[in-house]
Amino acid sequence: MARLAVVELTHVDASGAARMVDVSAKQVSVREASASGVFRTTAEVIGLLRADGLPKGDALAVARIAGIAAAKRTPDLIPLCHPVAIHGVTVDLELGVDCVQITATVRTADRTGVEMEALTSVVTAGLALYDMVKAVDRAAVLTDVRLERKAGGRRGDWDRDSR
Repeated sequence: MARLAVVELTHVDASGAARMVDVSAKQVSVREASASGVFRTTAEVIGLLRADGLPKGDALAVARIAGIAAAKRTPDLIPLCHPVAIHGVTVDLELGVDCVQITATVRTADRTGVEMEALTSVVTAGLALYDMVKAVDRAAVLTDVRLERKAGGRRGDWDRDSR
């Protein structure tokens, strides 16, 4: 079993109180993060998505816009998350047989990364999909939300596939 390194907690002060990390001394650099998730539903619902046949309208367009908006609003939703200048967001929705693969990529040039923005984008896109399909499938599930890769910053690049 691997041993965990002792890590200094950055989001609490010496007394244990929550604080936002001061990143003002960090250098501005280009940073990018991608996250993914899977929206599981039925083959029938996927057919409706392909045909733009859902009662509420174009669920894929709504999910894409919701994901982009969420990336921009992440610091309003996640305590202690820094507001960063978002320079680009893409939300890709790939239809499978009985699922939608959601991938969000967020890019900035700032002092801290955009991993939380990418994850928030995926979750919100999935929630928007659920809202759009719940009339025909209340059992749909959003699962497997995870960071796939990040680039830039002091710690450099990280990729799930190369761990």
